[in-house]
Amino acid sequence: MKMFLISDNIDTYTGMRLAGVEGVVVHEREELRKALEDAIANKENGIILLTEKFGREFPDIIDDMRLNHRLPLIIEIPDRHGTGRAPDFILSYVNEAIGLKL
Repeated sequence: MKMFLISDNIDTYTGMRLAGVEGVVVHEREELRKALEDAIANKENGIILLTEKFGREFPDIIDDMRLNHRLPLIIEIPDRHGTGRAPDFILSYVNEAIGLKL
């Protein structure tokens, strides 16, 4: 099982390539859709890594892929600019998911 990166910038792509993760750099909506379809079709890919920018700009594409495909796992990662999430996003996520306030 392999990881595959779909990035919006060459820096994240280069860093992941140095770690042994294959991937592509895309910028447009249809390029993202095609890259996701190709990555999902490759049964060797167990995890697809996406830079967070795609989750902000094209949430409908990401949500559609997550809802219609059980595997591979699709994960959004921060890029070279850092995360766009609030500093306490993990605590908020746990609170929402299980109702436990930490």
